[in-house]
Amino acid sequence: MAKAPARAASAVRLFDAHCHLQDPHVAAVAPTLIRAAAASGVARFAVNGTSEKDWHLVKQMAEDHPAVVPCFGLHPWWVPERSPDWMNSLRRFFAETPEAAVGEIGLDKGSHGKTIDFGEQVEVFQRQLELAKELERPVSVHCVRAFGDLLEVLKQTGPFPAGVLLHSYMGSAEMVSGLANLGCYFSLSGFLIGMKSTKAKQMLKSIPLDRILLETDAPDALPRLDNVSVSPVHVHSSDADTEKRHIDSESQAANASNESLNHPENIHIVLKYVASLLEMPESELAELSYKNATKLFSYPGSKVQPEAEAI
Repeated sequence: MAKAPARAASAVRLFDAHCHLQDPHVAAVAPTLIRAAAASGVARFAVNGTSEKDWHLVKQMAEDHPAVVPCFGLHPWWVPERSPDWMNSLRRFFAETPEAAVGEIGLDKGSHGKTIDFGEQVEVFQRQLELAKELERPVSVHCVRAFGDLLEVLKQTGPFPAGVLLHSYMGSAEMVSGLANLGCYFSLSGFLIGMKSTKAKQMLKSIPLDRILLETDAPDALPRLDNVSVSPVHVHSSDADTEKRHIDSESQAANASNESLNHPENIHIVLKYVASLLEMPESELAELSYKNATKLFSYPGSKVQPEAEAI
């Protein structure tokens, strides 16, 4: 039986349901970020791959860190760069990593997504949804300005007994019921703070309490909330020097301002904001979302098991 993660001194425990700690902007200091987040009460991290180029990094991170739940998927932005053998390669990663979930996959009609053939996006998305059903694994889904299309594809391919995580959900309140009926969970990130608060509150109130999740989408979605200080990514030279060997040469060339990078410890800001809109104590929302994520990520072979996570 899987061992439950050690409880931090924090008064709450949290599950970062979607992040990208293999991202080249933070991968060098991922162990430091994981330790800091764990000390604040973040017990689990669902780390999502996005293309053939980073699945091996996610796999290695999960092997190095018991708290990391690996996820493999082809993100819509990387659909044009897929190799002819991409699906076979994806299947191999799942065969070698029985604890993995599916993600990040999805549909995108945003500023970048609209430059990518939508028919190809749909085809790749459907094939990965079918794989998730075949493997009986939950799947983490990206959707930008394509919720109508998403609902149609999910109806055609679903239902999904293992669950669908709609990451950084920013859809309407009206769509929640139909999506929930197909097995969807609604994961909330710092992007929610940019939504009009009245609309965000209406949407949140429409989500069944047993389908609410919290995430950071780190290193993206840095939450900026008035009167709440944001913790930036601190890169110490010793940490970076030690960990850089885990990053390929192409990734080392990546660069970004530390002030704009997000990390899992900032999930506390998301918790605070969502709890305020739901008019719910933060401790109650933290435990509720943790139990929901534990249920979603509990499947044969997973590191996460409800019995081990119980208080």
